[in-house]
Amino acid sequence: MLPTIDWEDGEVVMIDQRKLPSREVYVRCRTGRDVAKAIRTMVIRGAPAIGVAAAMGVSLELRRSTATGTTQLATEFYRTCDLLGATRPTAVNLFWAIERMKGVFAAAMRAGQSTDELKATIDAEAARVHDEDVANCRALGRHGAAVLPDDGRVLTHCNAGALATGGFGSALGVVRAAVEAGKRVAVYAGETRPFLQGARLTAWELVRDGIETTVITDGMVGALMQSGRVDVVVVGADRIAANGDVANKIGTYTVAVLAREHEVPFYVAAPVSTIDLSTPDGSGIPIEERAAKEVTHLGGLQLTPDGAKIWNPAFDVTPARFVAGIITEHGICRPPFTESLQAVCSQEPGGTQQSAAAKASADPPKLVARSRSPSEGGEAKEV
Repeated sequence: MLPTIDWEDGEVVMIDQRKLPSREVYVRCRTGRDVAKAIRTMVIRGAPAIGVAAAMGVSLELRRSTATGTTQLATEFYRTCDLLGATRPTAVNLFWAIERMKGVFAAAMRAGQSTDELKATIDAEAARVHDEDVANCRALGRHGAAVLPDDGRVLTHCNAGALATGGFGSALGVVRAAVEAGKRVAVYAGETRPFLQGARLTAWELVRDGIETTVITDGMVGALMQSGRVDVVVVGADRIAANGDVANKIGTYTVAVLAREHEVPFYVAAPVSTIDLSTPDGSGIPIEERAAKEVTHLGGLQLTPDGAKIWNPAFDVTPARFVAGIITEHGICRPPFTESLQAVCSQEPGGTQQSAAAKASADPPKLVARSRSPSEGGEAKEV
């Protein structure tokens, strides 16, 4: 388990993902504002991890509160929720976690809890958010492992690993679960410009785990698939609309289009907390635009000339028609996603029983994936 985020001596401690892979540095957050800054500046990133951080940030702020009455404590609580909610707009797990904490706090207030009891209630709920995220990633990993060949090559984009979650990972959780099940898995990690989450973070995680990893630039994806070296694509998500449209790190849409052209199954792995049934389709997902300097500079080196305009959306939207399945902790949702996502979201939070729709579609999809290219003497097989 990678130390993504945890408590230590009453502070929230998280690994600084901006410094990896060359340096393993930890950031200590002493206030909710510190956590908000860490989210905004990408010390911590990845939709599930952001949700966990938000829950812990709320708890941290209440721990340090000197409020003498519940009304004052409530004011501080909701102010911290607003602060954290204003950090990044696309990852729905952030808002899911904040709304969950609000619901628990409101119920505790109605029950007449004291300030100390309210703090303990929120503290316990933040711990549950973290622990459930790890458990959910392990569960979705087990479901997703079934779609990987016994001896397969997986392409992923960005980082949907332990660093992007409370632990274990979503897309990389599928890889880890497959390896644990005895499958031989090699991973191609797309570098993911401009922040290089694939080259820096995914490769770092997998190398640590002893999983064969090859880093490719984003522009190499088409040639890699054309050569027959990819059996399946598995990526994470920051928000999934009700119709199955998926917002993920910029460049994911390109990978999905290429996967369709080359008949490579394209899967999305994400906990149910990433599904946003209130957003009908991808056109309603807000896309964060980040600072131009992420494109114009690499470290201290300027890459572009002064005066060049920069467009830097952090995410793109992959239409549902390109998605073979959405892997969740309750099972694999298949088209039509308007039905399967609704069904999987109806499950109890933290539950392990598959919904009828997800269970009915738990068999691998009828898409052909190459186990080896013709030049390697292999043959096509169904996953």
